[in-house]
Order: sequence, then structure tokens, then C-alpha cells
Amino acid sequence: MAYVRVGLDFGTSNSGIAIYDGEKVRVLPLEPGGILPEVVQTMLYITREHQYSIGQEAVELYYQHNVNRVRRYVKKWAGELDFVGAEMHYVRDIYVLVDELKPGRLIQYLKTALRKTDGAPGYSGTHVFDRYYRTEDLIRIFLIALKKRAEEMLGAEISGATIGRPVKISTSLAQDELAEDTLRSAALGAGFSEVDFEFEPLAAAAFFEKTLSRPKNALVFDFGGGTLDIAILRLGDAHQREVFASNGIDLAGSDFDRMMIEKRLLPSFGSEKIVNMPEIEELIQAVPDWIALPELSTPQNRYQLERAIGQKVAVIELMRLRSLIFNDLAFSFYNNVEAAKIALSTLGAAVIQMDEKDIDLWELTTRFQFEKDIQEYQNRIEKMVLETVGASGLEREQIDVVVKTGGSSNIPIFTQMLNALFGPERVVESNPFSSVVAGLAIRAFEKNH
Repeated sequence: MAYVRVGLDFGTSNSGIAIYDGEKVRVLPLEPGGILPEVVQTMLYITREHQYSIGQEAVELYYQHNVNRVRRYVKKWAGELDFVGAEMHYVRDIYVLVDELKPGRLIQYLKTALRKTDGAPGYSGTHVFDRYYRTEDLIRIFLIALKKRAEEMLGAEISGATIGRPVKISTSLAQDELAEDTLRSAALGAGFSEVDFEFEPLAAAAFFEKTLSRPKNALVFDFGGGTLDIAILRLGDAHQREVFASNGIDLAGSDFDRMMIEKRLLPSFGSEKIVNMPEIEELIQAVPDWIALPELSTPQNRYQLERAIGQKVAVIELMRLRSLIFNDLAFSFYNNVEAAKIALSTLGAAVIQMDEKDIDLWELTTRFQFEKDIQEYQNRIEKMVLETVGASGLEREQIDVVVKTGGSSNIPIFTQMLNALFGPERVVESNPFSSVVAGLAIRAFEKNH
């Protein structure tokens, strides 16, 4: 059997694999039925029987198994509480309520789980039914399925991969190294016998470099679903391939989705009407986090909501909240918000709409509102761009081209920012969803030759 080496983009929102033969990049259409076949959503669905699905299949199974399903809670022994104090000593059994009909769990933001910060323990793993999955285990399972799809399409075994990574996975150097080691172990465990890494903006630069007819100083603005990475480097010069500066921050498209919910949609679930009801206020504040929301579908929370509705407190809003939580509609709701955000890149206004059981939601949001809400983010990003230029030793006028890539790079306010800083004639767009994986394939080829 033939062996090949690929570029692998393990992204926060989407992932992909590409191969380069020295002349042409081929981004594999690993999601044939998807809107963008070369993009696989970084989603993992684990059933009660510990069967695994990824991408669109994972999403479809989640909807099929979970939306509007029946629940049945039973007491389950969770351990013992051993109390010793003064002259007292007793052991008490601890029980939790478990939904024994829950068919599966959808897991997103696997890449985000790699991030840890100074002084914080970070995310180490999670229980899924009767098993504990480490972060490394979850990533390994996803990569196994992704690798299998690619090998079936190539008709060859993939021997190794150059994998993209953010410039900064963590603000702590030690944690950053640990995160890379975790990703390496997961990839090796998935069957990639040789693994190395490349910064994602440098990979995007390698792909863009193929279009150049003369050397240029380039700033790569790689703004995706999970991180923003910037690199300033010399491209198209065989004698001087130099990286002048690189930087990254933990800020991206998913932050804007949560912000839209917090700023514009929480009143639809009772935030402006509920006072002195901390249990329900806590549920409302959880609405921006679709991953956490389904875990709140407990009998106690249902009781709190039913009681408030019975007391005629914000009835319409709390019925929406009840349906969002107990009919497993949080993921669908979040996708509607994301779709509206994407629409605002080309339209002046967009509607966030849901018509489900007890949820009749219609919220108009405008680009003006959106840009006003993310102004603080825009200021942080502009400051980072200028700091990176300063660290490069170049003046702004010496940047010949600014290369935008990543889905969030198309948000108009950031294009306007780059135009103002460098001039619109120097700002160009590379493929927002495949430039990184294409560049990783080029780097994989170069390291083999």
C-alpha cells in the first residue's frame, strides 16, 4: 500500500485534510453532503453504547436522538462522603439523578479544551455515561474518524501529518507546550506515525506564497472560530524566508455568537423580568452556553420553572426557556444565532428566528448594533495588530500585502480596520476555509523532500 503525508487542520469549528504533490494542492472533500465538502465540523457525538460519529453525521444523529425526546430520571449512587470532625465520624452515600434515557452526547470545541491559563486547572476531560474521556481521548477519537475518511478517499495509508496550531494555545509557556504534547499524543494514538506542527498563519502564508510573482512583506490575519493569529513575514524570496513577528489571542467568532445572545436575546428568556429568583436567573445566564444548557435539564430546574410559570411570572419568556432546555433545542438556537452573525457580513440586518414548541422567537439585529456590541473586541484586535507590526521592526508602509483568512476575517468591521491601517489596495482575501490546510499540505511535502 502507498503511504502519504498530509496537512491536517484541526480547527475549533471545522477541520480538514489536504495533500500536495509539488505542483497542486488537493483539499479532500471529506464531507461530500456538506455545503463546503472540504470542511468537516469539529463535532463528536458519543452514544450510550460508546459509538462515535463526527461532523455532519454527528449533528444529524444528535438532532435525531435528542430533540423533543422523553426523559426519565433515576437515582444513581455516586460515591461516599466520609466526614470526620471533632468526635464525629460518619459515612454517607451520595446519589445523583441521572437521565437513563439520554441517548448520546454532542461535544464541540475540542480544540478549545487544549487551552489552559496560568493558575487555572483548565479542562482535563469529561464523563460520558459510564466512562471518563480525557481531552486527549476525545481528540484521538475525532482524528481516527477523520483519518479513516481521508484514507478511503486517497486509497492510501496516511503515514504522517503536519498539523496546524495557533501561535498561542495558552498564555503560559509550560501549558502551551503541554497542549501541543497532548495534541501530538492524540495524533500518534490516532495512527499518524509521524507528527509535526506549523503555526496556522504561517501555513496560510505558505499557500498564499504560491500566488506571488515577486517577494513581498506580508501580514497574515488568520481569524477563525476559536483564535486570532497574526504573522508578519517575508514571502516569495528563496534567500530570505524570515518571520519578523507573530502573535495570537484567545478571541474569535464563537465569542461574538455568545455576545449577541447576551446583548440581544436574554430578554426573550426573561432576563429583564426575573428578580430575586436566583435559581431561574442562573438558568437564564446559561443560555449563551449551548453545551452547558442541556445538562441543566434536571427535575429540580423543571420544578423551579413550572412554579414560576404557575405564578404568572414572565410566562412567555420562561416557557421559551423551558422548551430550550428540556426539548434539547439549545444547539439549534445557537446555530440560528451564528447564521445571523454570518449574514451580517453581507447584509445590513438579519433575523434570529425559531418556531418550535413554546418558542416563537423573532429578533431583528442590525450590523450597526453588532458592530457597536463588538467595538471593545475591535479595539483589542487593532491594538494587537499594531503591537505585532511594532515587534516586527517594520513600519506599516513596509507591509506590502495583508492576507485575510478564516471565517471571522470577513466580518466587515475588521476588513474596514485593516483597510484603514494599511490601505484597501494592500488587503487581499485568501480562501477563508481552506488556505490553512492547503498551506499545511505544502509544509508536509517540503518536510518530506
